[in-house]
Amino acid sequence: MSNESYEMILCVVNAGFSDEVMDAAREAGARGGTVIHARGTANKEAEAFFHITIQPDKDLVMLLVPVSIKDGVLHAIYQSAGLKSEGQGIAFSLPVTKAVGLTSTSLPTTPAEEKKD
Repeated sequence: MSNESYEMILCVVNAGFSDEVMDAAREAGARGGTVIHARGTANKEAEAFFHITIQPDKDLVMLLVPVSIKDGVLHAIYQSAGLKSEGQGIAFSLPVTKAVGLTSTSLPTTPAEEKKD
């Protein structure tokens, strides 16, 4: 197993926009993710605060990425599916303290390494 540290990126977007998130994440070096269909529970105060209309149906995209590419992936997601886009996405990362089932070849550490595969 690699000594690389990982972070989980979570992105919540309007339903149907998970492909935009994954395309942006892959361009930044992520290999893949998991999409869960969800339903938001935001209220009118949240809509007023963010100055947007919130659709209740959501896609939750989860990605496990090396710490070395996390900022690039988050930035790419923001550019592609952020709050000012149709996807109206928010994204954040969480540290991963343990991961099993990963090998040194299962995740790239840079976008250039992914292109070698």
